[in-house]
Amino acid sequence: MSVTTLIVAAGRGARATSGDAPPKQYRPIGGVPMITRTIAAFAAHPRIDDILVVIHPDDETLYQAASKPFSGRLRKPIAGGARRQDSVRAGLEALASAAPSSVLIHDAARPFVPAELIDRVIDSLGTHQGALPALPVTDSIKRAQQGCVTSTVERDSLWQAQTPQGFKFDAILAAHRAAAREPGRDFTDDSSVAEWFGLEIGLVEGAASNRKLTTAEDLRIADELLQKKEARGTGTIRVASGYDVHAFGPGDTVTLCGVSIPHPKKLVGHSDADVGLHALTDALLGTIAEGDIGVHFPPSDARWRGAPSELFLKHAAAKVEQRDGTIVHVDVTLLCEAPRIGPYRDQMRGRIAAMLGLEVSQVSIKATTNEGLGFIGRGEGIAAMATATVSLP
Repeated sequence: MSVTTLIVAAGRGARATSGDAPPKQYRPIGGVPMITRTIAAFAAHPRIDDILVVIHPDDETLYQAASKPFSGRLRKPIAGGARRQDSVRAGLEALASAAPSSVLIHDAARPFVPAELIDRVIDSLGTHQGALPALPVTDSIKRAQQGCVTSTVERDSLWQAQTPQGFKFDAILAAHRAAAREPGRDFTDDSSVAEWFGLEIGLVEGAASNRKLTTAEDLRIADELLQKKEARGTGTIRVASGYDVHAFGPGDTVTLCGVSIPHPKKLVGHSDADVGLHALTDALLGTIAEGDIGVHFPPSDARWRGAPSELFLKHAAAKVEQRDGTIVHVDVTLLCEAPRIGPYRDQMRGRIAAMLGLEVSQVSIKATTNEGLGFIGRGEGIAAMATATVSLP
């Protein structure tokens, strides 16, 4: 299967650019233009055969300078259109004579796409006409009118779309051509065009690091993080563990690793009794020798009665960050007879990844029973063990 990457870089990036500054895709982050980093991610990938970049006609000089390290690896750029979908269609038409088996369409403003994500998208095209990398929505979503909240949207089936979005080339070209015949239709991404055209799209695991840099603040933060990472070097690796246990009491839901699970009982505790997050909080605090969760959030303090354990975990992560530390990997093992963890495992991984600013691939969730032995085997409660790996200067 031949795979071509189509990078869309024809926008003006108005929310990130002011005055005489160049469009955001040519702004430096960590001393390197954003688009250079984006191209590099695909130029270095062994499964990408060809790369075409769609640019604004006014950006030819900027593009030639930013793409110079890959001059022998890229097709000649083409000019984009007024809308994103016009730019994508222009790129697809330019590739029509070559007719690759598959195409990955990627935003230039996502310069930190991991190689593993690219692999997942390509692999999914073995069984689907399209492939969409996405992350589960973890924040509460509200509807509002005239500045007031009107309702809460159920988030269990909501996903945040990312790029690269992969497609069988002939199928997505036909979809974009059909959309062009109905100029009143505006689509926010290529999976929307594909959905409208009736293509089957597989969902694959996205990456937290693969965020889109949209505003000037996004660029500033990315630049600071890259400079900080470079200055930090390899550092020292520390590994610490955590353990917690909570008994069952009357109720109808348990909260584990940030996910609410229907169950005939609930876990009893001063906060929301999320045994998984409590164990992980202790593990993170252990990597910097900062005591345990009880030191920072005493159960005698009424402020934490019924509090979401996400607060505790983010506090521990902030303590690690204050030491210029980087969370490398976290692992949680839940010990219980019930509820079944398997159906909720990916949601738990996504929730923890979002809380800690990690990729889902850096979060492991496992579960085991106690073979009917002890208080866990009798269904009297749930225990959790956690391990955290942190890099410190």
